[in-house]
Amino acid sequence: MPVSYKKLWKLLIDKDLKKTDLRTVAGLSTGTLAKLGKNEGVSTDVLVRICRALNCDIGDIMEVLPEDRS
Repeated sequence: MPVSYKKLWKLLIDKDLKKTDLRTVAGLSTGTLAKLGKNEGVSTDVLVRICRALNCDIGDIMEVLPEDRS
């Protein structure tokens, strides 16, 4: 299931935060941050921690993309 975290990166820009700031406030590992940067799947727990740290909803940080059925 393809996902996109473009909304997360835009939200960080809007809040004047860097990826390292997100890592610190949400308690993320560098590996998890790398997965997010590659639009790979992460656990629901990670997404909830990000939402709590940024005071937002899950739809504000990610979207599920349609499957490519070619």
